[in-house]
Amino acid sequence: MMTQQEVLKMFEGTGALLNGHFELRSGLHSNRFFQCAHLLENPRVAAQLCEALVEKIKAELADLQIDTVIAPAMGGITIGHEVARSLGIRFIFVEKEDNVLKLRRFKIKEGERFVIAEDVVTRGGRVQETIDIVEANGGVVAAIGILVDRSGGKAVFDAPLVSLLEIEPVTYDPSDCPLCKDGQELVHPGSK
Repeated sequence: MMTQQEVLKMFEGTGALLNGHFELRSGLHSNRFFQCAHLLENPRVAAQLCEALVEKIKAELADLQIDTVIAPAMGGITIGHEVARSLGIRFIFVEKEDNVLKLRRFKIKEGERFVIAEDVVTRGGRVQETIDIVEANGGVVAAIGILVDRSGGKAVFDAPLVSLLEIEPVTYDPSDCPLCKDGQELVHPGSK
């Protein structure tokens, strides 16, 4: 099984772990940012990490029964596709419409069991939106698999969460951000 240090080294080696002054999708500010798009530029690295995530999910949730992997667009699409490929099951995604995630292109069967796949979770808003969509359409969320849990244990869901890397970079409320006070340029590297 891949260690946390090996996962972190892959993020650093691909330039996917950035240092600076960033506004996260959650609205918080941080001195570190996981730009998974840089890691995903290398399909072999993406496949290796997603296979490691599947291995960890199977090890931690041995009795897990799933039918489909679902992911929030954009960041989770590649992760979800690779996780589903590794599991040999169906993959679908939810996407933004009017700045809200929606199920547009796919159907969910009553009782269909899902793993939600995502790249990075800070507060877990997009994962929770995806859970709500699955449940509103009659599906069941059996587990959540993510590459990086940067919530420090604060992102809690009704389904078990499995991540390859648990790390809690420092985050700041924008009204009390020392990086802002120091005049460091604020960067918005992710999708909003």
